[in-house]
Amino acid sequence: MEEKREENWQPKIVAFLCNWCSYAGADLAGVSRYQYPPSIRIVRVPCSGRVSPNMILDALRSGADGVLVSGCHPGDCHYISGNFYARRRFALFKRFLEFIGIEPDRVNFTWISASEGEQFAQVAREVTERVKRLGPARKLVKEIEPCSR
Repeated sequence: MEEKREENWQPKIVAFLCNWCSYAGADLAGVSRYQYPPSIRIVRVPCSGRVSPNMILDALRSGADGVLVSGCHPGDCHYISGNFYARRRFALFKRFLEFIGIEPDRVNFTWISASEGEQFAQVAREVTERVKRLGPARKLVKEIEPCSR
């Protein structure tokens, strides 16, 4: 029974998408009817440079099995250098995840422009498959204890 449940399991993935490029790319994927997994939950942020490690850790702690952060291509940021800050922060954060024992493939970073709807759908499928191979997240997940009254 447990094996069947694991077989049908779909990961919950939180996607932090830049308002100007990646979110528009996801919107284009939807409008163009490109197929991508429905388990992706999109959070629109002003810039990928505004996504802090705390936001990613909070998503994982709240039950997400994976996280995708996506922003404008380097040099195309509407806030000039926000995506460069994000790239630097993300490189350090991946090493931190390994240090605390979380599989680095649970958190992914990519560049997607507003005209790349098909690219967004492809990345969403790849991230979902990568996280699905890892299985449900077990570390950092809050466990709610029943009241002992």
